[in-house]
Amino acid sequence: MSIIVGHGRKREVIFTVDDICEIQCYDEEKVRRLKPYASESEGAAKIFKALADDTRAKIIHILSLEDELCVCDVAAIIGSSIANTSHHLRLLRNMGLAKYRKEGKLVFYSLDDDHVRHLISAGIEHAKEQKSTVRAT
Repeated sequence: MSIIVGHGRKREVIFTVDDICEIQCYDEEKVRRLKPYASESEGAAKIFKALADDTRAKIIHILSLEDELCVCDVAAIIGSSIANTSHHLRLLRNMGLAKYRKEGKLVFYSLDDDHVRHLISAGIEHAKEQKSTVRAT
């Protein structure tokens, strides 16, 4: 049995009976031990939301490979307009993932810290593994 929402072509399976427990129970010791850690993830979704956009993921990736790049360089590398690239860079800056400095008429961006570099690197490594797994099957 599947739970389906939507109508017409916009139908989506939310979950199937294989996705949920058939009875409701939990391990009290594990819940008590791990529950305090649940709040540590607050704020992390903002980072992953930024990375969920292909253009921003590309920008973060290329910024992870260089100390800093001007907006024009980033736009040329990702094959986008300067206006669109600038918009995405500004969002990344507002989300605390990138920082910028202005030098004359040029604006240079870099990653805010190494945590962002590690996140995108791990994501790219995982995506490569997924692609090779799909090819192997």
